[in-house]
Amino acid sequence: MKRILILGAGRSATSLIKYLLNINNTYGWEVVVADFDIQLAKSKVQGYDNAYALTFDIFNEKQRNEEISKADIVISMLPASLHIHAAEACLEHSKNLLTASYVSDEIKTLDNDAKAKGLIFLMECGLDPGIDHMSAMRVINKIRKSGNKLTTFETFTGGLLAPESEEHNPWKYKFTWNPRNVVLAGQGTVKFIQEGRYKYIPYHRLFRRTEIVEIPEYGYFEGYANRDSLKYLEVYGLEDIETLYRGTFRRPGYCRAWDLFVQLGATEDSYYLEGVDKMTHRQFINSFLSYNPHDSVELKLAHYLHLDIDSEEMFKLRWLGVFEDELIGIEKGTPAQILEHILKKKWTIDEHDKDMIVMWHKFEYLENGQPKKIHSHSVVKGENAEDTAMAKTVGLPLGIAAELILKGEIKAKGVQIPIIEEIYDPILNGLAEAGVTFIEQEISVE
Repeated sequence: MKRILILGAGRSATSLIKYLLNINNTYGWEVVVADFDIQLAKSKVQGYDNAYALTFDIFNEKQRNEEISKADIVISMLPASLHIHAAEACLEHSKNLLTASYVSDEIKTLDNDAKAKGLIFLMECGLDPGIDHMSAMRVINKIRKSGNKLTTFETFTGGLLAPESEEHNPWKYKFTWNPRNVVLAGQGTVKFIQEGRYKYIPYHRLFRRTEIVEIPEYGYFEGYANRDSLKYLEVYGLEDIETLYRGTFRRPGYCRAWDLFVQLGATEDSYYLEGVDKMTHRQFINSFLSYNPHDSVELKLAHYLHLDIDSEEMFKLRWLGVFEDELIGIEKGTPAQILEHILKKKWTIDEHDKDMIVMWHKFEYLENGQPKKIHSHSVVKGENAEDTAMAKTVGLPLGIAAELILKGEIKAKGVQIPIIEEIYDPILNGLAEAGVTFIEQEISVE
């Protein structure tokens, strides 16, 4: 009986666990869900045969080695910085490893040792990174195999609200993933290549440099650039491409309003504010504005950021409650941490909210010297606050990959990401069976 060990039972692991629990009787496998919170782990396996919950502490070396040594494959849903502990134990005990996180430099160093032991450490096998790699490489390789030259690749992914859950929310957004990552998004310098020239966007200009994309049946989205698109030149084998751009989707209007926090300094994470335990939302905003005892905080903010007092952006800020005399509710924090805490009060998914994942690729290539264009998109909607589209698109690729590896259908070894056909093709086929599909459309080039 093969044994699957899942480290971490949080929201992002929900669909992964359900997928494996639903197939484990078919194969006679065991699924062990290990989490520091035993009640959370138990809630994920309740009612299933050959499924067990386990109290688990990744920092407990004895327990870590004992449990990983008993597994046939380990899936780490822990925070990215903790994967190395699982990876080193997997290497010591000759166990395969799966994660949805980016490959770290530490784990890259394990490549040769993993190959020598005949192991696969498959990383970046979730949503983004993950499905973005796989769906892009399938089209890119199809273009290459036809002898055509790819000139442009643009890709955007967004974790958003489904249309039925965004009606009374002027931002049309709530947190569907790590809130801290949302608050810190884009910090640093953005790098990409456009028509053969390297381009850069500093953080303070990022949310004013957006692109509008229409997705059939779902309307318009705006995209802002991700930090470093250039690293994918080598990853995707696109060293000679003319345009390469990766970005994040939001609904139109979000970026211009979010830019207010950037310009204000409210997303800064390098220092702590004083007196946070007694600070209100309104005082937090006012702390970044000049002193004027006669003007309201709203008026000072509007003047400072060159806004009309009745503008759409000001309405979005009022809706968030940033001008309220409500205590923030934490003892200390950086501006970014305080802003995150305030935003959680309005942007936390409610029980009946449905989220939505939107992914879009644009490929431009030359066929016998003639320009051609393909658009590819996927939209996945969640069912509720637990069975989210985010959990589905992060977890299903991992579950399908684990199944394929245990059946011996993926032969690749070493530290891998899903950019080779042997890995991405069967996973994408499995995703299609689960309802995660891509619609490809040839676009006429005028």
